[in-house]
Amino acid sequence: MKTMNHDTATSSDTAGQHLSKWKRFINWSAAQEENRIMWISLAILGHGCVITILTVTAIIFSGNHFILWPFAIGAMGMSVVSYLASLPTRITIPVFFISVLIDVVIIIICFINGFSLYPVFT
Repeated sequence: MKTMNHDTATSSDTAGQHLSKWKRFINWSAAQEENRIMWISLAILGHGCVITILTVTAIIFSGNHFILWPFAIGAMGMSVVSYLASLPTRITIPVFFISVLIDVVIIIICFINGFSLYPVFT
C-alpha cells in the first residue's frame, strides 16, 4: 500500500475568509505602524487640546457634576499613557478611539442634563 501524504498547511491568505469588523480594524491598526508619528500627534494635540477642552467645557456648563470629571481625565490619561509607553499601533489606535468615544458620551450626557451659564458665574 502506498502512503498518502496530505498537505495540511493552511494558506495565510485571508481574502477568501470573512473577517469580523473588529479583526479588520485591528489588522488596519497594525498596518498603520509607519504612520505612528501622525497618530501620536493626533492623539496628543487633537485629543488633548481640542476634544478634552470641549468635554471639560461641557461638564462645567452642564452643572459641573463631579462624577463626569474622573471619566474625562481618565479618557485623556489612557490615550496619553498608551503613547508614552510606546505600545504598538494595534493597541494605541483602538485606545485612542475608545477614549474619544468616552468623551463623546460625556458630551451627550451634558446635552441631556442641559447647559447653563449659572455655574460659570457663581
